[in-house]
Amino acid sequence: MGGTNVWDAEWEVNEEQARTLIGRQFPQLSSKQVKRLGWGWDNTVFRIGDEYVFRFPRRTFAVGAIRMEGKLLPKLEAYLTIPYPKPLFYGEASDEYPAPFLGYAHVPGDFPIGLTEERRALSAETLATFLRRLHEFPVQAALECGVQQDHRNLTDIASRKVKLEGFLSKVVEHLSPEESGVIEAYISRLQKDRVEAVNALLHGDLHFKNMLVNENGIVSGIIDWGDLSVGHPACDLSVAYSFLPPYARGVFFETYGGADEETKLLARLIAVYIPMLILMQAVDDGNEAIAAEAKSNIMRALSD
Repeated sequence: MGGTNVWDAEWEVNEEQARTLIGRQFPQLSSKQVKRLGWGWDNTVFRIGDEYVFRFPRRTFAVGAIRMEGKLLPKLEAYLTIPYPKPLFYGEASDEYPAPFLGYAHVPGDFPIGLTEERRALSAETLATFLRRLHEFPVQAALECGVQQDHRNLTDIASRKVKLEGFLSKVVEHLSPEESGVIEAYISRLQKDRVEAVNALLHGDLHFKNMLVNENGIVSGIIDWGDLSVGHPACDLSVAYSFLPPYARGVFFETYGGADEETKLLARLIAVYIPMLILMQAVDDGNEAIAAEAKSNIMRALSD
């Protein structure tokens, strides 16, 4: 299916290339082991020794995000209450590789895949405090670092609804009749076309593949900040629906400082929308564990 999906790469970087590129610009790291950890839509990720992680853009679209992260992430330190990768090594584009790349301090933890509802609930206050502080960061300071403002038109529910119908038709054979029925019923109930715009600094892509948990299942790291943007806080608050069980949402929103019904409506929609995208990619990759987790996120988001 090369070249037909939004997540297809323009440049692939393997371990050997990563070792060469890092060693040339940062000779102090040249003796360390290089291991590919995985890739997302925008970047290929490598672990360098035990201490560092490097991200290499896979497509032109991601280059601006890497530059912006390098500027803005260090400024967030006074605000963020959960560990995140701080940029330490700023790699430059070269003849061998056409994009800048970034090296960060490694944040330990595991992806929250297959956690019990009880374990998930333990992170309600942790996540809410983290998002309250992130959303307090001055919007103007973020824009001066090159952050984009609502480039994904988050408040447009009508167009997202149409896209969701398209996604469902692509993955329906990978869902049970009950799952597809619940999703169809939810989509048909979405009557509002748009919500009022609100501006806050967003992580922008807060889901289980960008979160880490400790041995107790409590969120201990937030990674992949390439979608940092200014827009509606519901984008990040979606984690209350996709990650937390229904009974933990009250304490989440209370700790966050409240949210109106429009915000909650949009947060729930995004909590279905993002895992649907992850499910489509997981099906394409044949990754059953990620597909199963994405499905459970969707069904949790649609539970009250």
